Amino acid sequence: MAQRKFDFYIVPTPIGNIEDITLRAIEILKEVDFIACEDTRVTQKLLNHYDIKTKCVSYHKYNERERVDFFLAELASGKSIALVSDAGTPMICDPGEVIIKEIRQNGYSVTSLPGASAVTVFLSQIPKGSEEFCFIGFIPRSETQIKAQVEKYAGTNLVFYDSPERILKTLNVIKNSRGDIKVSLARELTKLFEEVITDKISNILDYYKEGIKGEIVCMVYADSEPENKDLELKIRELKNKGFKDKEVSVILSSLFGLSKNEVYQQSLLCK
Repeated sequence: MAQRKFDFYIVPTPIGNIEDITLRAIEILKEVDFIACEDTRVTQKLLNHYDIKTKCVSYHKYNERERVDFFLAELASGKSIALVSDAGTPMICDPGEVIIKEIRQNGYSVTSLPGASAVTVFLSQIPKGSEEFCFIGFIPRSETQIKAQVEKYAGTNLVFYDSPERILKTLNVIKNSRGDIKVSLARELTKLFEEVITDKISNILDYYKEGIKGEIVCMVYADSEPENKDLELKIRELKNKGFKDKEVSVILSSLFGLSKNEVYQQSLLCK
């Protein structure tokens, strides 16, 4: 089948299992003049496996600005380029935005190949309750920022990446903020020790009490009654600042037109 030729290709690579790559991706990586990659050592292992001889050039978040002129000069000379990340689809929590923007602005053609992504692999095998979700990339590190994110998206399934060194701390912060809610957690997707668990946070923390290894994808499930949960969060915030139950009921009923008695009764339940 005849294929349209592009100047610049965004090519997904396997997220774990080296065989998870498309025939077209292999063909493109063989045909382009060179491959821009995060880590040449990582990419070279993939190229060796598929007997791809194309030259690699490093391109990562620390040198992407200085590489722009080089790439534009190569394209101007008629060369074609493929962009890959260490694993998965480039531009999904990986560098690439700077060069893609410049290439498009300079009139060169760009295309992206379909392929591996930890988010889609994860979401395709867990119960979601709804097709709606919000993906925020890597979740912030600070407790304040984590709390802000999970409360902001309390009414939506929230998907994020995290490291094995931080995920248990992250789950504890979420539990303290939104209670012992249900989450799905996956590690080592497509690899030998792949594991996907859907359970309450406390059970997952207990399961991994000895520690956890592997790349992490996690989803925090939306609250079934987000409006009630939002009220509970407001009550807890005020009580954490030292307000009494009666004071809380007066403040929230005045600000949001709620029943003072209902707010008071809800406040009594929030410890």
